Amino acid sequence: MASSVSKETKQSKDLKLELLYTLFCDDVRLEVGNKLSLMGVFQNIMVQQLPVSLIKFAVVNHWQGEGEYLSEVRILTPDRKLPVVVSQPTRFEIASRGFADNISFFVNVTFPSAGEYWVQTLINSNLFDEQPLTITDGRESPPMGSSDVVH
Repeated sequence: MASSVSKETKQSKDLKLELLYTLFCDDVRLEVGNKLSLMGVFQNIMVQQLPVSLIKFAVVNHWQGEGEYLSEVRILTPDRKLPVVVSQPTRFEIASRGFADNISFFVNVTFPSAGEYWVQTLINSNLFDEQPLTITDGRESPPMGSSDVVH
């Protein structure tokens, strides 16, 4: 299922802001030289028991542009009706032709059931982007043609 936010919304000419990428991971550390170390990067979660709670979970957004913005990240249930978790709004500023990383940390996030959850990024209280995060019950049989081989 494709995201309902079109690719064009990842760049806003009105805001002079472009979202270059969004990553999900277990943890993020700031290293010497202002480098980020990302631990446990993932795009889907397969579990052997539901509901599942993640002790720590981070959403990393990498921005390009200029200006000052208010960012918020929220994770919605598969039907998009209820929030699973919502970050505190965070201000960030980008100098002209600059870059910024905005990291939202969540603690003890519980996903009650399998399904395609939606990680939404809001800028100035408006939806800017959304990415699917699929929670899969590993006890269910794998789909035809799938394998454990990593290519």
